[in-house]
Amino acid sequence: MLSFALAILLVFTGIILFWQRWSTHVHRKKLPPGPMPLPIIGSLHLLGNLPHRALHKLSQKYGSIMSIRLGSIQSVIVSSPEAAKLFLVTHDAIFASRPNTEAAKYLSYGSKGMTLTEYGPYWRSVRKFCTLELLNVMKVKSFAGMRREEVRLMVEEMKVASMERKVVDLDEAVGALVDGMTCRMIFGKKNKDRSIFKDVLDETMELAGAFNLADYVRILAPFDLQGLTKRFKSLEKDIDEMLETLINEHEEHGLVDSQRHDEMDFIDILMSLKQQYSNTHDELSYTIDRSSMKAILLEMVAGARDTVKTSIEWILAALIKHPRVMKELQKELKTVIGDKNEVEETDLAKLTYLHMVVKETFRLYPVSPLLIPHESMEDVIVDGYYIPKKTRVIINYWAFGRDPKLWSENWEEFLPERFLAKDIDFRGADCQLIQFGMGRRGCPGMNMGLLNIGLVIANIVHCFEWELPNGMSPSDLDMNEKFGLTIPRTKPLLAIPICRT
Repeated sequence: MLSFALAILLVFTGIILFWQRWSTHVHRKKLPPGPMPLPIIGSLHLLGNLPHRALHKLSQKYGSIMSIRLGSIQSVIVSSPEAAKLFLVTHDAIFASRPNTEAAKYLSYGSKGMTLTEYGPYWRSVRKFCTLELLNVMKVKSFAGMRREEVRLMVEEMKVASMERKVVDLDEAVGALVDGMTCRMIFGKKNKDRSIFKDVLDETMELAGAFNLADYVRILAPFDLQGLTKRFKSLEKDIDEMLETLINEHEEHGLVDSQRHDEMDFIDILMSLKQQYSNTHDELSYTIDRSSMKAILLEMVAGARDTVKTSIEWILAALIKHPRVMKELQKELKTVIGDKNEVEETDLAKLTYLHMVVKETFRLYPVSPLLIPHESMEDVIVDGYYIPKKTRVIINYWAFGRDPKLWSENWEEFLPERFLAKDIDFRGADCQLIQFGMGRRGCPGMNMGLLNIGLVIANIVHCFEWELPNGMSPSDLDMNEKFGLTIPRTKPLLAIPICRT
């Protein structure tokens, strides 16, 4: 029966593909060039285990604006800053939406958060709320004392390991630090059971970035051939239990009515939307419900945590792998910080080389190699190519840092000094460094993320030298990645701290 059904599907899909190509020819609408799709699956078979690498290779053949059919979904892969500017700046309003996916259905309570939600009034009200209540400049500054406490705690633990010549799992240490900062910022306290918290969020980022067959070949969704739907449902239950516990704890305290706004944490403010605080966010207060609260909480936690944690891990690995760069950064820290035992947030603006190290890491080891897909809201012509409504647009940011026309033939080298002659920032119109996205869907937490990354890296490098265990040479350090919405390194970063201060 299954074979017969698949045969019918093949014939049906073949007819559809023929009609689409005939229609395109008749109406003289020129799609971008791209590989010829197979029936049913399109070009999904070309993606492999590391889609950002596979798509980069294809773009070298078909160009930086490449048409590719993934299952039944017409998609466009954008692989250069110049092309990204057309989609994210010139035609930003047309490509500001998100596609409906299984990840949004199960992990964002039916697209009720901000990151995976389609463009419209609800998305605008959620983004405004999150920006004003968690990510604005004054709010970020108000967490300075908390950040200092958490960084000091991590440094003290590393000093103990240093005295014992103990190997430190830097991924675990950084993860614990970032988890602590994130929980205190959003929940008002650290999470009681970090292991469950960590496992749930790590799996969320892995599944959210997967190329799910059910999203691209809808008719095969009931078969769950990859087992992703089963994992989504299990993870959805774990997420819901975790968030329900946190919300219930706040409800039991019953302090929202009596608290001043500046005493509330993020959950308190969310809960207050149905009460006295609704006049500030009228539109959201009319539509928000418990599932909306949980979707917003999950996305704020995942966004605040994962990009920062993974970025710090890559930066530390790059510094340990390149001792010359490490020494240059330590020299700058010595000059700027002097004899102080810790780097303060007010020092960060003076650390020019640190900012170049961060940029170079984002260029060569981007945390989000494929930015969260956009979706066109109407037909449009881009660079002479016809992009139909509902086209899925995937920005392959990983490819940007590997263009010799931009970065010269030495693009493979980890060389922060290349930014001495390049005035590039993370929201620049040149789109060369868009780690945090661009346009309407750019990450509103960029400034907070960069602050956390800079503060943690500066203190770890200022306070310690790092020696690899078992006589391993820095050049042997594995810098391979595994795929997800963000891409961590395949192996944990293990090193021995040696005190410098």
